Amino acid sequence: MGQRHIIVTGGSRGLGTAFVEALLADGYKVSTCSRSKSGRIEELQANPLYASRLYWAPCEVGNADAANRFVTDAAEWAGEDGIYGLVNNAGIAQAGILTSFPNVESEKLIQVNLLGAIHFARAVSLHLIRGKVGGRIINISSIIGSRGYNGLAAYSASKAGMDGLTRALARELGRRNITVNSVGPGYVKTQMSSTLTSPQLSQIVNRTPLGRLATEEDVTALVRFLLSDQAGMITGQVILVDGGVSC
Repeated sequence: MGQRHIIVTGGSRGLGTAFVEALLADGYKVSTCSRSKSGRIEELQANPLYASRLYWAPCEVGNADAANRFVTDAAEWAGEDGIYGLVNNAGIAQAGILTSFPNVESEKLIQVNLLGAIHFARAVSLHLIRGKVGGRIINISSIIGSRGYNGLAAYSASKAGMDGLTRALARELGRRNITVNSVGPGYVKTQMSSTLTSPQLSQIVNRTPLGRLATEEDVTALVRFLLSDQAGMITGQVILVDGGVSC
């Protein structure tokens, strides 16, 4: 077996970029997509250590044809290494009380966050089954999908749907030695926390047993573990990285 090849959706910013960097550092081949290429992805592609192991292409997450096309192109780029795993990370967030939240925005959240994850999971699953060596699917959910939060009803629904996808797909693919898990970050610095006010953040920190917000490194560490051989008996789980705030 050659290098393991992982697809990371939404890799141009935030947690997605953190996943791409960590997996490249671990020696994986990485394919990632986003609406546009960020400066950080350009820097990684220009780095001689990573240039031959990083593939990027634009993709409209939430469009089934676009997902199929990207997965096919990524598999062709990887050659005989095929595809070993998927990190379903692409997503959008928008706050608003549901009674005044435009339906079109709710539909966009579901289209990108949930249907986008389903499209990529389906396309990658087909490759993993044909490869007959097992693999990994990790859905980047959220504590909001399990706990809810005022003003994030549509977002919460999209992430709860991802957790349902995880549980059902784990049953479907288990006999193929393919694990499927959800990682549910809590309130991560520079990501979800950007939609919250200072008083809201202070309240969250005060009721978090570990007394701080999660960092990108906290979440990345769990993703690296779930992709590893040591996590081969873990599937169908929703694992929260929230400092104990959901206790």
